[in-house]
Amino acid sequence: MEKVKWAVLGSCGIAKRRTIPEGIIAAENAELVAVYDLNTAANEALAKEFGAKAVGSEAELLATDADVVYIATPANLHYEQVRACAVAGKHVLCEKPLGMANDEAEKMIAICEEAGVKLGVGFMMRFLAQHQAAAKLIKDGKLGQPVYGRAQLSCWYPPMEGAWRQDPAQGGGGSLIDMGGHCIDLMELFFGEVKKVSCFTNNSVHDYKSEDSAVALLSFENGALATVDTFFCIPDASSKTRLELYGSKGSILAEGTIGQGEAGEMVAYLEEDAGDYDGLQNTGGGAGAAINPEPVNMYRAEVEEFSASILEGRETSLSADVGLRSQKVLSACYESARTGRVVEIN
Repeated sequence: MEKVKWAVLGSCGIAKRRTIPEGIIAAENAELVAVYDLNTAANEALAKEFGAKAVGSEAELLATDADVVYIATPANLHYEQVRACAVAGKHVLCEKPLGMANDEAEKMIAICEEAGVKLGVGFMMRFLAQHQAAAKLIKDGKLGQPVYGRAQLSCWYPPMEGAWRQDPAQGGGGSLIDMGGHCIDLMELFFGEVKKVSCFTNNSVHDYKSEDSAVALLSFENGALATVDTFFCIPDASSKTRLELYGSKGSILAEGTIGQGEAGEMVAYLEEDAGDYDGLQNTGGGAGAAINPEPVNMYRAEVEEFSASILEGRETSLSADVGLRSQKVLSACYESARTGRVVEIN
C-alpha cells in the first residue's frame, strides 16, 4: 500500500503518548519521517524509538519530504505553524482547537485553500466504533426525535508550572475548550448543529488563570437540548465520562466511551412505540441492548482517514470546517459565561 509521509511538530505531548505509537506507526497508509520538539533530548529519543529523523527546528521539519505535518503544540502557536506548513506545501492535521478565535480559524482555512493543501482537525473521538454506531442509530431514526443529550469529560489537573492549558493566553481557555471541545463535537455528530448556548465557567478548586469548571447548555437546530460538563478539578477515578442520548423512542446510555480508550460500555433502550400515558411512570423495566461493535483505535483511524483523503484526492471527514464549527460554538460559550447571556451561533 502506498504510504503518506508524516512529520510531527510538537512530538512530546499527546503525539508521544498516543498519536505517534497508536496512530502514525500503526496506520497501514502512513509513515513517520521526522519529529520536532523544543525538548531536544526527548525528541531525539522518540525519533530513535520509532525510526524517524529528529530535526532541530520548524524550518528543518518543513524542509523534509513529509507530505503531512501533524501539529500538536499549544493552541496559540497553531495559526503561524499552519500558515508556515501551507507555504511549504504540506498538508496539515492540527490538534484542536484550530485557532485561538474564529477569525484565526477562518484565516487558516483560507491560507490552506489558497496553497492547495488539506487542513484537518484532530477530533479522534468521532472514530470510536460505539460513537459511530450510536450516530447511525440516530440517523436511522431508531432514537426517534432527539430530545436531550449529555456529554461528560473531567479529570484531575492540579496547578503545574508551564502547563499551557492552565493559561488562556496559550490554550484559549481551560476545561471547556480542552475537553468540552470534544464533547460538543460529539453532540453535533449525534444531534446536528447547535443554534444557541448558555454557559457557566468557574475556578472551583484550582486558582490558575484558565477555568477548571464549565457547564454548557446547548440548543440544537432540530429542537434537541444537551448539556456538556467538563472539569479539571474532579479526581480521575471519580469521573465516569458518561454519554447520554435521549429521544422519543428511548435512550442510548454509555460510560467510558468519551476519552482516549478504544471502547466503553454502551446500551440502547429503544422501543418502536412508547405507548399510552402510564400514570405509574414505571422506569428501568427494560434490559436494553448492548452496543459492542468491533473496537477501533481512534488515533489509527484518524491518521488512516486523513492519509486516505490525500491518496484518494477527496475531502476528509476531519475537514477544517469541523474545526471552525467547534471554534464558533466554543467562542459563543465563553461569551455567554462572560456576559451571562444566551448567545446564538452565527
